[in-house]
Amino acid sequence: MKKIFLFVAIAAGLVACGNPSSKTVKKGSFASKKYPNLFTQLLGKSQAEVDQKVNDAWKQLFYGNDSTERIYYPVGDDMGYILDVNNNDVRSEGISYGMMIALQLDKKKEFDCIWKWAKTYMQHQEGQRKGFFAWHATADGKILDDNSASDGEEWMVTSLLLASRRWGNGEGIYNYQAEAQAILDAMLSKTGSSESTQVVTNMFNKEKKQIVFVPVGNADDFTDPSYHVPHFYELWALWADKDNQFWSDAADSSRAFLKRSTHPVTGLNPDYANFDGTPTDPFGGGQSNSLYDSWRVVMNVAVDYVWFEKDQRAIEHANHLLNFFYLQGMGHYGSLYNLDGTSLNHDHNPGLVAMNAAGCLASTFDKRKEFVEEFWNLPLPTGHYRYYDGVLYMLGLLEVSGNFRIYGN
Repeated sequence: MKKIFLFVAIAAGLVACGNPSSKTVKKGSFASKKYPNLFTQLLGKSQAEVDQKVNDAWKQLFYGNDSTERIYYPVGDDMGYILDVNNNDVRSEGISYGMMIALQLDKKKEFDCIWKWAKTYMQHQEGQRKGFFAWHATADGKILDDNSASDGEEWMVTSLLLASRRWGNGEGIYNYQAEAQAILDAMLSKTGSSESTQVVTNMFNKEKKQIVFVPVGNADDFTDPSYHVPHFYELWALWADKDNQFWSDAADSSRAFLKRSTHPVTGLNPDYANFDGTPTDPFGGGQSNSLYDSWRVVMNVAVDYVWFEKDQRAIEHANHLLNFFYLQGMGHYGSLYNLDGTSLNHDHNPGLVAMNAAGCLASTFDKRKEFVEEFWNLPLPTGHYRYYDGVLYMLGLLEVSGNFRIYGN
């Protein structure tokens, strides 16, 4: 989320195997094709009520009032972008979330428009960054920083792979499978060394088999726990054209990392961590604490558990975190903490409420209904800060309602 000062600082300064993977998925929604709907299961809401809530959220975020509601802005007939209203820029994070939201709701037109905007204005077509996306740009397409935020590429790749299976491949940039594979290839094909602060490196550390914070210079020497999406890597292992074993190993490595980086009592994660899971604050911004990025960790842990059910530690993770927030006070717990649970602010943010509700997908905590109920009653964010809270609200809504799915398996 709050990456801008980090990138300013930065600017200053796989084993291949055959495809498809032989790994057999036997558990979770991938196998059963059933996705839990906590609104119906815990709150007794009708499917019609849930569908209406999801549809209303889509309409508001994508086609609501220009100045107070929407975050999606069309450009002509065939492009569009997701605007970070607070910072007045377009981020690869938001682009990738917008693609995933459109994919999950079967909105092919908006998916293609967002993808074309990103492809046209944000993706590097030559040089050492070829295949990567600039992490932010102006609304008229001017790149503000050439560096990449690794989570954007991760979500784009997975959105494209799912689009290939949901809608089929088209031609050119709409050959979703080919475009996804090109980004995957770029992630592992850079030859730069982290010893040079300006040299582009791989998006995954090949030895640790973990996503890096930024694939440039020594910013690839650590990671961001919220960038760890083992459920995505499972799909890459099955559907990529090559490096399948690497992606399978990356899924296992990420699950182990998330265990190491999670506080054993509070369930909180730092915003940034070393590959061994210890917190790190390389730029002095306090990212060894649990801040804005870390809200998303429990969402990823929970969706991984729902989709593949490979790590029972997800239940413990979610239970500890929800218990921690419950003890802080439902309806008014803060959003920023030291890992030991010391509060750093008193803001009760909609984005965090949404992520905690998503965490209930992996939880057995006896109070989880209260988290889902608070989320159901929460208005969709509007106004100046509607971007980050809004995309997390929408992702959480899709996940908790059983609408965040795998297609083509």
